[in-house]
Amino acid sequence: MTIEFDNNLPIYLQIMQYIKRQIVTGTLQAGDKIPSVRELAAELQINPNTVQRTFQELEREEVVETKRGLGRYVTSEERKIMTIKKEMAGELLERFLTGMQELGIEEQDILSIVADAVAEGKGGTTHE
Repeated sequence: MTIEFDNNLPIYLQIMQYIKRQIVTGTLQAGDKIPSVRELAAELQINPNTVQRTFQELEREEVVETKRGLGRYVTSEERKIMTIKKEMAGELLERFLTGMQELGIEEQDILSIVADAVAEGKGGTTHE
């Protein structure tokens, strides 16, 4: 696991986002065991307390669950995974729309650009 940490965001939040992304992309499947606090701390070369906080937050959000004596596992609840996916998509969409508005692109033009990109099967088109 490799994460490029951003100094402007707490590390535990960045790890949470990384784990959530692994879940919604299918890298981590429902019911998969996740690394232990020690394993992940050693791998990322960070303080184990940071990893512990990450896991506590993921448990609070019901993204992972602890099975006593066995470790932590990705939730088996597909609805929860879909909710995470929708939240992440909403965040991406919000950043996209903010960027387009900052460029001065009107709402109707944004819709056209997106429609053209989807029709062409890619996201990097230019609209004329």
